[in-house]
Amino acid sequence: MHEILIIDDDVELCELVSEYLKREGLSANYVHSGEEGVEAALGGSYKAIVLDVMLPSIGGFEVLRRLRASAPPASETPVIMLTARGDEVDRVLGLELGADDYLPKPFSSRELVARIRAVLRRSQASPADAERNKLSVGGVELDSAAHTVICQNVPVELTSVEFKLVELLMRSAGEVVAREEIAQKVLGRTLLPFDRSIDTHVSNLRRKLDTTGEGDPIKTIRGTGYIFTRPSE
Repeated sequence: MHEILIIDDDVELCELVSEYLKREGLSANYVHSGEEGVEAALGGSYKAIVLDVMLPSIGGFEVLRRLRASAPPASETPVIMLTARGDEVDRVLGLELGADDYLPKPFSSRELVARIRAVLRRSQASPADAERNKLSVGGVELDSAAHTVICQNVPVELTSVEFKLVELLMRSAGEVVAREEIAQKVLGRTLLPFDRSIDTHVSNLRRKLDTTGEGDPIKTIRGTGYIFTRPSE
């Protein structure tokens, strides 16, 4: 059974969500402060973390920063941020710090489970054909089996979403990948109106791939999507 860590100071919400997850075949553990959340995440083996932005002791953003700066498996565990409805700044900041997805409060337990299952599918997905494990386009080399990316001979640390994103773009190198397709295959959900999560993930990925300061291979096709350019393009 997959175990999920919930970090939220709303005791009633944690209990309700935990009970719902149990009915859905998922196990949940919960803590109510940022410090407890970091300790639990570093000391446990969770498949996903649900993290509230507003927490006592240290906030959700600091919790996320510490987790992403830690060693595996905590640094690679998918994180879904819980944000205030309509607070776009929190959503974008969470994604920039390495969150995999976000869910505005108030939310339905059903929607949360759908988001959790989506990040679980992404983190567990692996190619059935070993021949497809390694990709090389220009100066970027990707190994999906080892979950590594090397750009211009420099190892690049990526979140699970960023890894799936660059893999999708590299497998379609030279072709435009629509934002709707990225949402379905990378985020595991339908693209929502005014949803900037894809743009933020692409921005983070571009920054990490620009290891030489000479630019990155991802180009924006306005109103359509993105393209991973080949060296000759």
